[in-house]
Amino acid sequence: MKDINLGKVLVEQRRRMGITQDELASYLGVSKAAVSKWETGVSLR
Repeated sequence: MKDINLGKVLVEQRRRMGITQDELASYLGVSKAAVSKWETGVSLR
């Protein structure tokens, strides 16, 4: 089975859409720090 690097996909799609981590965090109802951790792979929760 092929591994999916969720952080990489998240960064690519966020940038493709032209939105910041802050904007994504606000839309999802989480902190900017949470989005940053997801993108770097520090946390996936």
